[in-house]
Amino acid sequence: MAVTQDDLERALRETFSRQVAVPPPLAADPAGLAIGRARRIRHRRTLTGLSLAAVATAAVTAGMAQLGGHPGRSTTPTVVLGDPRGGATAAAWPVAPAPPAPRAGGDVELIVGGALVTAEGERYDLGIGPVERAQRLPEHGGWLVVGAPTPAGRTLWVVPSGDAPQVLLAGAEAVVLSPDGRQVAWRDGDGLFAAGLVANRLLATAGTTAAQGATPVRFVGDRVLVRSRTGGHLLWRPAAGPLPDGDRRVLDVYGALPDGRPVGRVPADGNPGRSCLAVLDPADLAPTATGCAAPLAGDGLGAVSPDGRWLLVNGRTGGTDGALLVDLTGPEPGHAARAAGPTISGEVAWNGATMAAYVDRGGALARVDPDKVLAGGRASTTMLSGVTSGERPVVVAGAS
Repeated sequence: MAVTQDDLERALRETFSRQVAVPPPLAADPAGLAIGRARRIRHRRTLTGLSLAAVATAAVTAGMAQLGGHPGRSTTPTVVLGDPRGGATAAAWPVAPAPPAPRAGGDVELIVGGALVTAEGERYDLGIGPVERAQRLPEHGGWLVVGAPTPAGRTLWVVPSGDAPQVLLAGAEAVVLSPDGRQVAWRDGDGLFAAGLVANRLLATAGTTAAQGATPVRFVGDRVLVRSRTGGHLLWRPAAGPLPDGDRRVLDVYGALPDGRPVGRVPADGNPGRSCLAVLDPADLAPTATGCAAPLAGDGLGAVSPDGRWLLVNGRTGGTDGALLVDLTGPEPGHAARAAGPTISGEVAWNGATMAAYVDRGGALARVDPDKVLAGGRASTTMLSGVTSGERPVVVAGAS
């Protein structure tokens, strides 16, 4: 094709014009680089997360397979006894101010109407049914509560401070608690057992075979007072194993003096119809000192004050039944006994040596001040509200 000089010049000018109108590309695009880098990082993270999830899933699956197939590992579910309301938490445990009637002042604690009324005036709905006995744990650690007997036996509950009740024992024929709340003894089937209470758990359990009718009654120091089937009593040291022979002379034991000697009731010599107060040898329960002045009842209810000075016990004075305040000092225990209040119907709780509290047969709370009784006074009584039909209030022992 023939191209003239003018055509070449016009083409060259048009080419140069187009190159000037279009901006040349940059050697580096900062925005594009940032966007590309972010996309690559997100992509790597996604892949890493998926990989870790796959590894974790594989590990868990392998672990479950190992646990399920390990020949030496039990796969039986573990059942934890406790939480009587089937899932109630401590925060759901009902707490309300105590009504004015049950509070009697001092350090008295009660279980009334299915609720625990503390010395501070707080009221906790236990939700565990009728109660037979209650004991304060040391160092404000809570309470031990023994349920009333049922066809299935008795249940022992621990109620930690601020927490819901938990079952320690179930189905026991009889349960007794040490005065300091650190030991428990019980009968189950044909055996007697004792254990220490540590961190709300029963540990170091010891036991022995017991004849039918042998029943733990109370702790005396580190030994358990057992009522034999023949009606006598014996002291069983759990670490020693078998039960020793019983002593038919001992009818009841009310507690022990600070030196460990038990205080009990024995038949009067030469007079089978009478009984005497006696201080007993802790080795064989033989009487070491006897006094027959105080007319004691035969129900076994009563308690020795922590200092060993007083015994509050049921008896009879002036032809009237009621609680007696008995002086344990001197060579003849019980040389002085004074009418102190209405008849005791259950446990007696001493707050040091200054006051004793119990529930009388009418369901009223009675408080005995030894100084007032010595001055001719009697127990002060308070009727309790909130008592349900067929249920008796219970004074908490060891609340001082």
